[in-house]
Amino acid sequence: MPTGAAIEALWLVGALSLPILVIAAVVGLIVAALQAATQIQDPTVAHLPRLIVVIIALAALGPWMAQEIARFGERCIIDSARVR
Repeated sequence: MPTGAAIEALWLVGALSLPILVIAAVVGLIVAALQAATQIQDPTVAHLPRLIVVIIALAALGPWMAQEIARFGERCIIDSARVR
């Protein structure tokens, strides 16, 4: 069933991107609160910590993400072999 695989792929994309988005949002809120408290309005200060934390999170979560994508690809290949 091709639509089942497409729906599963969309859920997988959401599940894999959600931890990174949450981490970026939390760091963004913390930096915004610190900027408001110190009245430093430099755009670099707003983006650099978030970029660094997202890179660290991708490095830490990358193996898990790759494993989930590989499992999905394997299931798709197995399912396509069963159809024929």
